[in-house]
Amino acid sequence: MEHVRFKNRSWDVAADLRLPKDFDASKKYPAIICAHPISSCKEQTSGSIYAERLTEQGYVTLAFDASHQGESGGEPRYLEDPATRVEDFRCAVDYLVTLDYVDEDRIGCLGVCGGGGYAANATMTEHRIKALVTVVGANYGRLMREGDLSAGAAVATLEAIGKQRTVEARGGEAAITTYIPNSQEEREAAGVTDIDIVQAIDYYKTPRGENPNSPNKLRFSGLSAAVGWDAFHLAEVLLTQPLQVIVGSVPGSFGSYRDGFELFDRARSEKKDILVVEGASHYDLYDQPFAVDQAFEKITPFFKDNL
Repeated sequence: MEHVRFKNRSWDVAADLRLPKDFDASKKYPAIICAHPISSCKEQTSGSIYAERLTEQGYVTLAFDASHQGESGGEPRYLEDPATRVEDFRCAVDYLVTLDYVDEDRIGCLGVCGGGGYAANATMTEHRIKALVTVVGANYGRLMREGDLSAGAAVATLEAIGKQRTVEARGGEAAITTYIPNSQEEREAAGVTDIDIVQAIDYYKTPRGENPNSPNKLRFSGLSAAVGWDAFHLAEVLLTQPLQVIVGSVPGSFGSYRDGFELFDRARSEKKDILVVEGASHYDLYDQPFAVDQAFEKITPFFKDNL
């Protein structure tokens, strides 16, 4: 594995480039970009689970930290901006096509959770990506608009964001919030019982998955673009590449189960498939062998056939 950097606008995007066993620089290899979930980083599921396993199967893989997050550059920090995150994919392709050993006609993409939503959106307008897999892919814009499911929640959020931007424009402190509670005790005190939140804390805030490049920090004033964004906009027109959607059968508040079916239904792709991993929750498909193994029963032949 090599730690590499490539440009997005004026800053560096940090990535881990994995090369297959018995790598020969004189040969041409298919390559797969692996995108991390919302709040995550390249060292977690996108890199350590999916990129690692794909590399073992003979692919060059590139797992990167989103701009403004992890080890990547970009100011301000802790920004979750959909347009920038989609541009990261295009820049990742730009980097891969400069590598002599990468076959530019065999570049694929795999995204997990929010990274799956971003990957789908990027693939619509980046047709150098020839095949797409989403694993519990989630539409972050839809999730932001739902808020607490009360009437007017999205509008109230936008009004609060606007007030915070005014504070910061006048020299006030930035509001840095969190994606999830920092502990199960904090979650319980808030009265939250949803399976996705419970398991998110178990993944991100325990030795199971925690990493310093995933600090659970989110810049509140930068969220207005996400509220008005739809990861799957124009999928029925522009998403023509082969598509493999993977979801778990156990639904939670992040909505990846229904988002997976929406993407599958809307995609224009003539070659598309959806797998429901029975008994698997959203976070089981991050790292639990019984779920990941079933996912790869589809991922392995899919990339073999389409790259």
